[in-house]
Parts: sequence; C-alpha cells; structure tokens
Amino acid sequence: MMRAFKSLFWIEFKLSVRAMNLVLFGLFSPAVVAVIIGVIYGAKPAFDGAGYSFMAQSFGALSGIGICATGLMGLPLALADYRHRKILKRFEVTPVSPGMLLFVQVAVNFVYALAAMAMVYGICRMFGGGWEGGSFLYFGLSFLLVTVSIYSLGMLVASVAGNIKTANLLCTVLYFPMLIFSGATLPYEVMPPALQHVADIMPLTQGVKLMKNAALGLPIENAAVPVAVMVILAVICVVVSIRFFRWE
Repeated sequence: MMRAFKSLFWIEFKLSVRAMNLVLFGLFSPAVVAVIIGVIYGAKPAFDGAGYSFMAQSFGALSGIGICATGLMGLPLALADYRHRKILKRFEVTPVSPGMLLFVQVAVNFVYALAAMAMVYGICRMFGGGWEGGSFLYFGLSFLLVTVSIYSLGMLVASVAGNIKTANLLCTVLYFPMLIFSGATLPYEVMPPALQHVADIMPLTQGVKLMKNAALGLPIENAAVPVAVMVILAVICVVVSIRFFRWE
C-alpha cells in the first residue's frame, strides 16, 4: 500500500510541475502578494504603538493563501480533469482506492503549501517582518489544522463534481470569497463589523486568526470553538468525499 502511494505521489508531483498550475497559483501567487505588501509597507509597524511590523502581522495571513489556492483550486480541479478525460475510469479497474487517490492529491498539494509558506516567510524577513517570538508548535498545529479543513472541502468538490464545469463553478464560489474576505489578503481588522461577522463563518478566517496570533506570540482566546468547527467540518467532508466518490 505504501509503495503504491509513493509511486503515485511522485507521478502526480511530476505531472503537477509540468502543468505549472500549482507552481503559478499555489507557490508564486502568495509570494507575489507578499512582495507587494513588502514594497508598500516594509518594516512599518502594524499600527501605532505595535511591537511588530505589518509584514510580521501578514506572515500568518499570507500563509493561508497557499493553503487556499492549493486546497480549493489545485486539488479538486486536478481530479475533476481526470474524471473529464476518463482517466479515473481506468483507475477504477485497478487496486487503487478512492481514498488513496484523494490523499495522494492532498500530499502533492500540501508540499506546495509548505513551499509557499517558506517563500512567504523569506520575503517577510527580507522586508523586516516574519517571526516575532511566536510559538512554532502552535503555528505548526494551526497551519496543519487549517490545511486539513480547507483540503477536506477540496476533496468533497473533487469527489462529487460530475464534470469540469461544475468543479470550476464550485471552486470559484469557495475560493474567491475566502481569499478576499478571510483576512488572507484584505486585513480582517480593517473590515466593517458586519463584514467581519460574515467572514467569521469561513473556516479560513478562523484559521488565519490562529496562525497570525501563533506567529506573533499573542494569546489565542476562545480557540476551542473555531478548532472544533474546523475539525468537525474536516471529518464530515472527508467521510462524504470517500463515500460518494465518482469515478465518472
């Protein structure tokens, strides 16, 4: 089983590099946003009297862009394209299970999300931000939790979307609102209160808050509710995606 997983992983990883979609959107788009923010704000404080820079505050949020791009665009669209081209139909007659196909895609996309986070960190450091005495353990756990939550949504779309058009529509509906209103690009703190309440419904919003506070060493208040919501969402989406996986 592990041997088959490794073989399929390397094949899918090489194909993803050739296709360039994950390289451009999952890897370089967070880096480009980080450079733009760095050029505009540099090492300026996040706000008057802040003990950390705007770039340091942005590190956790920018890390969420890579998770969002790979989990809601890369993962589901790759499998939807395979279904459209009847490739999954060929897999159906092999010992490869739906769970293995899904988790191989998760592993491939997670590599890009980690690489994007590393690039964002390097850019933040270059512009006078990055790590400000936070907890590596809490940040790592927050990053992993957000990844599991967002990727589970991607797995659900990848499993049930009947064709590439449906997958594109569902991915667009999920991806762009989270990208814009979760705090990953537009700072959550500058949003009107009404918009903040709407954004709080999104799992990525809660995840960005956790990662920002963990990176800055700020207290994480009332974390039990968002953590519980993301875990429950992940469990439901993973179970449903494997149960109702469509080969064609």
